[in-house]
Amino acid sequence: RRVQFVSLSATIANAEEFTAWMRSRRGPTKLIQEHTRPVPLDVEYMINDAHRDEGLVVEPVFAEDSKRPNPNIVRLLKRGRGKHRRFRTPRRREVVEELSGRGLLPAIIFVFSRAGCDQAARDIARARLGLTNSEERRYIRGRAEQLTAHLSPEDLAVVGYETWLANLESGVASHHAGLVPAFKETVEDLFVSGHLQVVFATETLAMGINMPARSVVLEKLSKFTGEGHDLLKPGDFTQLTGRAGRRGIDTQGTAVVLHTMHVPFDRVAAIAAAGSHPLRSSFRPSYNMVVNMIANYEQSRAEQLLQASFAQFTAQARSESLGSRLAALENDIATWKPLATCQRGDIRSWADAHNRAADVAHLLDGFASRLEIGDVLERPALGDQFPDRWVVLARGYGAAPKITLLSEDGTVRRVPPASLGATIALVGEIDVPEPFRPNDVRYQRQLGSQLRLWRSGDREPVTISLDAPADEAAVVACPEFDAHLEALRHLRRAEKDVGRLQRRAQRADTTVVDAFHAMMRLLEEREFIQGWNLRPSGERLRLVYNELDLVLSEALDQGLFDDLSGSEFAAFASVFVYEPRRVDLGGGPPSRTVHERVDLLWDIVDAVQTAEQRHELAISREPEVGFAELAHGWVAGAHLEDLFSEADDVVGDFVRTCRQVLDLLRQIRDAYPDLAEVATEAIAGMDRGVVAAGGRA
Repeated sequence: RRVQFVSLSATIANAEEFTAWMRSRRGPTKLIQEHTRPVPLDVEYMINDAHRDEGLVVEPVFAEDSKRPNPNIVRLLKRGRGKHRRFRTPRRREVVEELSGRGLLPAIIFVFSRAGCDQAARDIARARLGLTNSEERRYIRGRAEQLTAHLSPEDLAVVGYETWLANLESGVASHHAGLVPAFKETVEDLFVSGHLQVVFATETLAMGINMPARSVVLEKLSKFTGEGHDLLKPGDFTQLTGRAGRRGIDTQGTAVVLHTMHVPFDRVAAIAAAGSHPLRSSFRPSYNMVVNMIANYEQSRAEQLLQASFAQFTAQARSESLGSRLAALENDIATWKPLATCQRGDIRSWADAHNRAADVAHLLDGFASRLEIGDVLERPALGDQFPDRWVVLARGYGAAPKITLLSEDGTVRRVPPASLGATIALVGEIDVPEPFRPNDVRYQRQLGSQLRLWRSGDREPVTISLDAPADEAAVVACPEFDAHLEALRHLRRAEKDVGRLQRRAQRADTTVVDAFHAMMRLLEEREFIQGWNLRPSGERLRLVYNELDLVLSEALDQGLFDDLSGSEFAAFASVFVYEPRRVDLGGGPPSRTVHERVDLLWDIVDAVQTAEQRHELAISREPEVGFAELAHGWVAGAHLEDLFSEADDVVGDFVRTCRQVLDLLRQIRDAYPDLAEVATEAIAGMDRGVVAAGGRA
């Protein structure tokens, strides 16, 4: 039997590339794209105008039948320029009343903060806007009580049940990852059944949850990352507004963007018009996958399967594209190089001397402007100290761009060029891990670890210099002087592009198959495999499914989980699954024994990371101890009220992490018989109360 249709319910920008991959694997394949939404979408812009009696102005974002910014809004905003602030962001109550008056409820209002969602729900509920009648309120209360009946009164008090229920009865709720699962599931149930009119949600609601609405509101098109505000990407905008318009219910969906002084209207229109994300493969080989492939397939068949992946296909396509672009640039360099050569002197030295100011501050501006993401900077050591080493995470633009730097210990600094100092040197570059997430704490720690292991090789450091060319007068007197300068400008642009593309090509050359082979070499070094055969430790690694699978497997084999109590066992297991958000949920190791095991674990981590660096593999992330104290306390019998204050917005994170720890504990119980008894004890202590609700036994 042959598959005749593959239907994707997705908004992706590279459907042709995906089709080409299927064609390469399955033969002739035809792409059929549908660009018309089942429920048409209107995108509107809402402004509070102090000069109008009615207050709110609501206009389409786009001009009629086009993707150009609406000229009515452009003219209105121009008239508002002056000393007095005429326009402001509409208040939440104004927005809800406007939507209600126009028949655009139910609505999802996206607020990019958990606390903001909770506060907004409370404010609208207290405003008593009459969004529900008495019959609806009775149904809401009954359904909420039914879906939370498994939670104890003590746990309900900690998670703010009474306030949450009062909000629901008013037809309003918040939805974010900090809510306990029962609360989120209740909100989703009541919204889909039409009993909730307004949900204030973070962007996590847009991912994988079926909660369509008549309208969607975006309070801002920027969100705080912990260091600054980033604009939404066009694909994110498409994903969020995709919730507007219920198929079979609404004839029109409406997306509303609220005016804010921080994002110009032309940027709003550009983001709304741009479209969707490209489809990217998330397939990456893991150590567990390698040993399971060895166990289940002949080597040739395993490599065929890897070659057939979309990740391998796109990597090869990128490599071929970069090769073509590099060849074209090399031709440009061959053309411009002789034209940029002056027989009377060194035109490059003349240009360098006159394109920079004669003081260190301006030289540093120029030095900074040429930096790229991944460049490694060093300052010479003072006395017996080690040199300061940093990697460039981001660079601003303009005459004196600020540079975001990451140190070996994970410290992030955003500095002006002048603070780099006259002794700064560019000593090489590092291949930054993909996908690039410079604002993610875990990513920063991973890159910091990679920087600690990085070695500069034979590359000559690039420093700043104040030297002037000796043949300056002769160069300027050349009759072809202007032509030489113009050719040099083209030549340097091509050379810079070649360097940038070569770095990208080096990363693109590392395909899925290459990574698989590198992992095999590392596993053979560490005695998990021998050729295409598994050693006993490799057989055990087959049963470990964890992001830190190799580190975890070595920790288990080396006895780091031995002789622990149930609560200590859970605490130590948590370091392999916990991912810190903006703030750690708990503290460090809860006992001296766990502290000692964590210290021993770092020896394994350092050894694995060093081996990964040597084999040019992505560096494994570091374990995180921030949940260990909470895991220990919960398994030891603590109540939710002992661990959290009332209505804490991280209880949902706690439950989710506990369930991840539970999954790992079950893996260890099943894979390591000698640890089954203590693992079972830890499971029993953790799988209770709010954590057990909805989980599996």
